[in-house]
Amino acid sequence: MTWLNRVRHLAALFLFACSFLIFSSFGASVAVAQAADPEMEQGLHLLEEGRTTLNDGVLTQARDFFSKLTQQQPENAVYFYELARVNFYRCEAYVSHGDKKNGEHALDTAIENAQQSIKLNDKSADAHSLLADLYGRKIGFGMPMFSGPKFGPKSQAENKRAFELDANNPRVFASWGREYLNAPKMFGGDLDKAIESFRKSTQLDPNFDETYVWLAIALRKKGDTGGADQALQQALKLNSRSVFAQQTAAKK
Repeated sequence: MTWLNRVRHLAALFLFACSFLIFSSFGASVAVAQAADPEMEQGLHLLEEGRTTLNDGVLTQARDFFSKLTQQQPENAVYFYELARVNFYRCEAYVSHGDKKNGEHALDTAIENAQQSIKLNDKSADAHSLLADLYGRKIGFGMPMFSGPKFGPKSQAENKRAFELDANNPRVFASWGREYLNAPKMFGGDLDKAIESFRKSTQLDPNFDETYVWLAIALRKKGDTGGADQALQQALKLNSRSVFAQQTAAKK
């Protein structure tokens, strides 16, 4: 190989490696994209406030913010991912107020947003994990004997894909935990595996309050009241204003 061909060969390898790292980094997490995009700062602030308080007005502002970004840059997978998260929390806000009809509509919109994010970039473990949660949540809006067989396998497939993309992603383990927690035993439900998955998620990301709430819910179901109380205390320590944590604690 001549010196010039060797240089060309090394350059080609370098470009291939760079392109692989770009796609891998998106698949591992959207956090880097979030941090590098000043356009999202206000929207992420609204999303954080909305998920904490489940306030309709704040979540509507967050939805409008990210909807505008997706319209301005329809090729940006991260914007659709964040919009899906917003609409998922809007679903929970509606349900908490007894409005199941609008809750399901928000959930269906979130599913469309997540699917579009994945269509734009299939390498995001976060997006596949979110879609798994959305499919799992969809089961609760129908007759489980019919909606379970329809959406359960879809949720499992998305969780499997997410794990293939990033086996050390805390969101993947949290989603897996919810799958094990909510599925009937005959369809793969396993309380011990749910608890194990939630604990693994908190080890990988000890600063996300919601996972501790899910761990508490699983521990309560197991009969471990002390462990559940400890998990809830940690959730409220991380986010004392969390409506999700407060409501779960009040259900003693």
